[in-house]
Amino acid sequence: MHKLLITGANGFIGSLLRKQLQREVYAVTALTRKEGDINQSATWQSVPACDVVIHLASQTFVPDSWHNPAQFIETSSIGTLKTLEYCRKTGAAMIYISSYLYGNPAVLPIPESAPLFTPNPYALSKKTAEDFCRFYHDCFQVPVTILRPFNLYGEGQNTSFLIPMLIDQALNKQAFHVKDLLPKRDYLYISDFINALIACIPLRGFHLFNIGSGISYSVEEIISLLQKMQNTEYPVYSENIQRANEIMNTVADIQLAKQVLQWQPSTSMEEGLKRLLHLNPSANSNS
Repeated sequence: MHKLLITGANGFIGSLLRKQLQREVYAVTALTRKEGDINQSATWQSVPACDVVIHLASQTFVPDSWHNPAQFIETSSIGTLKTLEYCRKTGAAMIYISSYLYGNPAVLPIPESAPLFTPNPYALSKKTAEDFCRFYHDCFQVPVTILRPFNLYGEGQNTSFLIPMLIDQALNKQAFHVKDLLPKRDYLYISDFINALIACIPLRGFHLFNIGSGISYSVEEIISLLQKMQNTEYPVYSENIQRANEIMNTVADIQLAKQVLQWQPSTSMEEGLKRLLHLNPSANSNS
């Protein structure tokens, strides 16, 4: 049985991952803020040895990175460096959860080899953390797997993110208010991502995978799906504001993950939205 350590174990991904791992009878140690600051070496001195570290601890809301860039870089970059040092000393492998780092892609779907772009402190912190991962593998032989998830969604996600925000508006405000209807994203339901993550546990060496659905949806298309599921015609208000450096479409090339991990997404956008609507007790009975 693999002994696993999860950093950021109380977050959106971590809380659901812990439940899944416990159902599959893994030995799991959770490292949260309660146990200490992962940026501090002293925190790691009391952490028991494990076989694999699943490193989730991170600041996640991109707009906030502009208000406190140092905190984002410290948590994602320095926190990852401390985690890698723990792995180097104990012989553990690491699975690092990175992010979408491709900017406006030249081609779709986007392969792992596409050029990287860091237009905000959040992306910079993730790219720096990836560089640390590669260095520790190449120089210290730490086994590392990097996952670049595209846009995750699912139960427990904060309403500052698009899909939970739209569901909240549909159920509680009976109208949709968005900045822009046009941008398209590759959305992946959280349970599919967790399955990909678990498939990485036995890997050794160095690996890097895009993890997405391979399909993109615009904001307008998601709203239309929600309206159809609830049999509603709520008004849709768009400010038609395009953000600076807006990425208009993302689609993940997931062939490598399919081949190496024997994984593929199984939850359609329609099924994912239905699950979230049913999680809310105020959801329309027609959903």
